[in-house]
Amino acid sequence: MKLARVALFAAAVTVAAILSPFSPAGTAEKRGALSIAINGAIGPASARQLKEALSVAAERKAEVLILRLNTPGGLVTSMREMIADILASPVPVIGYVAPAGGHAASAGTYILYAAHVAAMAPGTNLGAATPVQIGGLPSLPGGEKDTGPGGNGKDASGRPPGDAMAAKVTNDAVALIRSLAEMRGRNGDWGEKAVREAASLSASAALEQHVIDFVARDTTELLQLADGRTVEVAGKKEVLATKGLAVETLEPGWFIQLLSVITNPNVAIILMMVGIYGIVFEFMSPGAVAPGVVGVTCLVLGLYALDLLPINYTGLALMLLGVAFLIMEAFNPTVVLGLSGAAAFLLGATMLLQVEGPGFAISWAVIGPAAALTLGLALLAGTYLWAARRNPPRVGGEAMRGLAVDILDWDGGEGHVLALGERWRAKADEPIAPGDSAEVTSVRDLVLTVRRRDATNDGAR
Repeated sequence: MKLARVALFAAAVTVAAILSPFSPAGTAEKRGALSIAINGAIGPASARQLKEALSVAAERKAEVLILRLNTPGGLVTSMREMIADILASPVPVIGYVAPAGGHAASAGTYILYAAHVAAMAPGTNLGAATPVQIGGLPSLPGGEKDTGPGGNGKDASGRPPGDAMAAKVTNDAVALIRSLAEMRGRNGDWGEKAVREAASLSASAALEQHVIDFVARDTTELLQLADGRTVEVAGKKEVLATKGLAVETLEPGWFIQLLSVITNPNVAIILMMVGIYGIVFEFMSPGAVAPGVVGVTCLVLGLYALDLLPINYTGLALMLLGVAFLIMEAFNPTVVLGLSGAAAFLLGATMLLQVEGPGFAISWAVIGPAAALTLGLALLAGTYLWAARRNPPRVGGEAMRGLAVDILDWDGGEGHVLALGERWRAKADEPIAPGDSAEVTSVRDLVLTVRRRDATNDGAR
């Protein structure tokens, strides 16, 4: 009986393995095409979206993954991560610049070169792949200078004159795009021109220059033109069979949408500021709960976002030091701490990013108001604190010094007085009689020490 059950179980497992579309034997045929759209700047969210899409495509054994691009560029780190995922993908990737009016500039050009098949929709363009600023201060309005023949502050090689770091980055980018061009059989000379001279091409010109494989009006035509092409996928030649495939669009999940928002460095800075002040308010008002919860959540999100970005930790340390100085200014007004804190915060913010790209630049419109607001709050809190220190105390024994009292009864050196509507025990070092006008000189163990007011006034005369 047991042997029969084992045999039945083994047969069921075998049948399930044969019929399963995800069988490890790889006998199941690839079905359909998947598609994702990357709109906007290339960053950690874009890299995560592509990685997850390639994973789903591999699990479903999709024929191809269509990568729709419409981007001004982005971070080099995220771009290289996406290129590495495409090159290692077991599923062919079709790079498609769409819709009409879209573009694949800067980082988008490199990604298109890395795709197994490259296509563009009519009315699109690509190029302008020159590496951008490496760290430094944010650009000020009107701060660009005409130093080159093209009027863009660059020499004939496409980099700022005398900038050795820019030369290294430019040469590295040229090597990358040439290696991708050699791997995919595309125009490496124009790729180098796009890097060094920020050259751009329209869809038809890109086809003529052998930068892309074809121009397609829509996804249906894209799959028809890709059908029958031989591509190298994970080191093996593969013939695409894409004609008439059903296309399923993979929408980004909530986590990717959240990443796309918080990985904007300006948003990350705001989250950090809200987080720090939420925690400060919680310490100032223990038990409020809400400021602490919101503050910790925002601070964790801000730090997580900065961890995904190529940041300069010296800049981050300066920002945190500046905020600490401003908090100290609020509790110990000195003006020096406040000004030093604002200066450290501004300097740290300008140094925060190691590499800037389209959509990933620190904005003065965020840094300036954030520093001004922080300094203003610190000075306002300091002003109230200084005023409270100068005012006389309003509670406790110290608040009763100089308070006028009425003598109710008196015997020898002590008796009872009426103060603040209450009957108090009192003592005095001078003769006092009921009906005299007196004032409090000190309080100890709920016993008032008083003296005659008329005697004080007489002494003053």
